[in-house]
Amino acid sequence: MYTIADDVRAELAEIRAAGLYKDERVLDSPQSARVGVGGAELLNFCANNYLGLADHPALLAAAEEALAKWGFGMASVRFICGTQAPHKELERRLSEFLGTDDTILYSSCFDANGGVFETLLDDRDAVISDELNHASIIDGIRLSKARRGRYRNRDMADLERLLKENSDARRKLVVTDGVFSMDGYLAPLDEICALAEKYEAMVMVDDSHAVGFTGPKGAGTPDLFGVADRVDIVTGTLGKALGGASGGYVSARAEIVELLRQRSRPYLFSNSLAPSIVAASLAALDLVAAQPELRERLRDNSSLFRRRMAEGGFDLLPGEHPIIPVMIGDAAEAARMADLLLEEGIYVIGFSYPVVPKGKARIRTQMSAAHSAEDVERAVSAFVAARDRMGTIAR
Repeated sequence: MYTIADDVRAELAEIRAAGLYKDERVLDSPQSARVGVGGAELLNFCANNYLGLADHPALLAAAEEALAKWGFGMASVRFICGTQAPHKELERRLSEFLGTDDTILYSSCFDANGGVFETLLDDRDAVISDELNHASIIDGIRLSKARRGRYRNRDMADLERLLKENSDARRKLVVTDGVFSMDGYLAPLDEICALAEKYEAMVMVDDSHAVGFTGPKGAGTPDLFGVADRVDIVTGTLGKALGGASGGYVSARAEIVELLRQRSRPYLFSNSLAPSIVAASLAALDLVAAQPELRERLRDNSSLFRRRMAEGGFDLLPGEHPIIPVMIGDAAEAARMADLLLEEGIYVIGFSYPVVPKGKARIRTQMSAAHSAEDVERAVSAFVAARDRMGTIAR
């Protein structure tokens, strides 16, 4: 007799046979520059803990105080009885930090992106998206009835072609990641804004992999490119540089945020953020403002790793971002190298299809301000040792 379980088991077997199965390693410790895995202490070079705040004492103290004062959870959505003073304060502080009119909190940036397009766009409108945008943007666009265009990654001529083709749309929205998470490439926001203004389009940026450490004040890619006043919508996460827990936001023009509060489904039908996360996120914003040396250390670590790995003959994607992909090519070899690096005391993960294109498998390393220069040098030495053990990756 046919059962769906048989089909699912066969599909899982195919995933394993292709070397694409994703095992989840269990940490024995808090998230940090060093983590415990299986009783061993490893240097962690794969988390989004850019500023090293995931276990910072100031965030832990703020979360503990909020837990005692405001409780464990809201047990409600925002418009019923799920809003406390700290929620409004965090929205105000994010708006001030990002240079926007207003901000609305979500349970994640995935939900934030899922709640924008359907609310703002219908079949009279057009959304034009970079081909390498995050899955949450792709899924969010699918929920709307707007016509869809996809331009080649950071290709401004292709973007302009699509803007021309959709010139008759009531509303036109260009959406891009600020930083493309698999490659570490930055979107050219100055050029995107110029084209959007030329064709009377709005601009939306998912800045999850930039907010907190990119730009003169750490406010992300609009801050870096000097276009904060020309970007209409910024989405982002509290789960990476700003503490590493959970939560996301849409920060935008006041009327857009007001409409999202009325009609954005992930906002209306999801519980409010836990008070402890809100309080810790406020503490993270304080640290970003008060300790610019965290951003400087992150830049120094990224530069050192790039230089030393290039000297060692590794194939790195170019850039300045602390996401530094070490290109391997073959999926099975990437998985094998990640396992060998684990044995060498370095916690990293191999990425392969469908997360990245076929033949572009890689070890995506991510630097943190919590790393020391000695940690970075140890990671480079481990890559060399793992490559020597494999004997198959060309210099």
